[in-house]
Amino acid sequence: MPPAAPSDPDPRDMEPVAPMGQHPGNLASAPLPPGDDPVPAPGSSGGTAPGPVGAAAPAPQAFPGGQSGDPGAGLWAGVAKADITDYAAGPAHDPLYVKALVLKTAETAVAIVTIDAVALAEIGPVPAGFLPTVQRELALDPGLAPGQLLVNASHCHGLVCAQVAERTVETVRRAWQSLVPVRAGVGVGHEDRISENRRLQLTDGREADVRHAYSLAPDAALAGVGPIDPQIGLLRLDRLDGSTLAVVYNFAVHPIQGVPSGANTADVVGFASAVIEAGTGPDCLALFLQGCAGDVNPVRYKDVDHPRDAAPLGHCLGLAALQALKQIRCGADARLCLATTELGLPRADLRPAIAALEAAQATCLASLTGTTLNLKTFLQLTARYGLDPEFPSCYGHRYLHDRSLGRAALDRLDADNRRHLAAYRERIYAMEELTRIAANLELLRLHHARNQAASGGPLTVELLALRVAGFVLVTFPGELSAQIGLNLKAASPHPNTFVAAYTNGYIYYAPTAAQLRNRGWAQEDSDCELDAAWQARFEAAALRLLGRLHCRG
Repeated sequence: MPPAAPSDPDPRDMEPVAPMGQHPGNLASAPLPPGDDPVPAPGSSGGTAPGPVGAAAPAPQAFPGGQSGDPGAGLWAGVAKADITDYAAGPAHDPLYVKALVLKTAETAVAIVTIDAVALAEIGPVPAGFLPTVQRELALDPGLAPGQLLVNASHCHGLVCAQVAERTVETVRRAWQSLVPVRAGVGVGHEDRISENRRLQLTDGREADVRHAYSLAPDAALAGVGPIDPQIGLLRLDRLDGSTLAVVYNFAVHPIQGVPSGANTADVVGFASAVIEAGTGPDCLALFLQGCAGDVNPVRYKDVDHPRDAAPLGHCLGLAALQALKQIRCGADARLCLATTELGLPRADLRPAIAALEAAQATCLASLTGTTLNLKTFLQLTARYGLDPEFPSCYGHRYLHDRSLGRAALDRLDADNRRHLAAYRERIYAMEELTRIAANLELLRLHHARNQAASGGPLTVELLALRVAGFVLVTFPGELSAQIGLNLKAASPHPNTFVAAYTNGYIYYAPTAAQLRNRGWAQEDSDCELDAAWQARFEAAALRLLGRLHCRG
């Protein structure tokens, strides 16, 4: 679907974030918890930990190292991470992290925070009130306004600890304390082996999806599949000695493959980040920004022939990113600017979709009449007629003998059995359809109740656009479909534009307007509160926001 053309500016889109008027503050000194150190510059001792969450805001000071803080100071960056794994929940295959990258010039600052969690609200273990708590505490110390904070959930389905908000605040403060001058570079990689679109276009004009919650539509009903976005967006930040301080990489895939043991894991992105960090040196931090993965699964997600294992997929993604990182040359481009807006999106009236799905459910149930076969005889006959379609019931010479004498008993038996097999198979497909209808009907009813509670008011979301040197990013708090990311990249006025969904909130799925015509038949269009008009409104607002990124540097 082509991107929506920008319309007249929305009044809510006209207020940029004011430049930050202070420099890094004096943070209280305390011992760092083991494993939570900021990534130091080679040969340095790193930064210090902050005081307790909720401490009073510090007094402004100059840049670290005695720099003047004037525009000539260039771009500064600091990084830190903390383990947020819920070890009380059971075995962990690999750690889940919160990671922070603080970027600063004399004019402004921004913190990019990545969290190995399914979402920042609504679903998963991140507690209610997480984002407002983090925003409030970081406004106090070190003085970052909410519009200067980008928090992205990887959408891995791992379990995080109850202290995730406190550790996030502490991690950003340590990153702030560890600021060093850097040079930035941007690039793109390509990885098309690890993901597949999970929307299946059917011959009857509907769409289904690929989930473990229910069975796939029959192969004979398939007509096509949707797109993926194989692009890896890359921001590389090097210290002045040429060593890499941080890598930010953006890619679209649901990290829900798991590991063979079933243990807690950061999934595909955890393995990819480990590969990038190992390939760039021990003092580099890799931060993953989830892209438009709403309808993108890991490849072979429904495979029943091999254990589910995210490691090979993550290794492919990490190695593809490393290959592209080698081509990036960091330079003196110190542009850093951002803009935010709130956007009201229209809520859907889900009553027609619920009524249509209830009618389909009733029709499906009515089709479940009895058959002469049971599961045992169905499997026996399926094997027999699949092994030898021509002579399934006995040896071939018996058929030929009977036919030579004008007898047709075996042929009539086969015709009856094939009819019984087809009837039993149709009822299996009907039962599978019922499981899909039931799952999606439950989602529609949930979101209908939420929309009713909102009394028809718009669903308000925060959008953020960020430029770091030549790296441009726009964010959204829902699970965007891949086509929307492709639209924005194609229409952006900036050559290296990337899209981070799952950011600064969570509003469930945000499918395309075309996908919403399929309401009720796939998760993306059922687990959604938006009216189809949302897409054009969002794409136009995102393009206006991208047009406001005018940086000095």
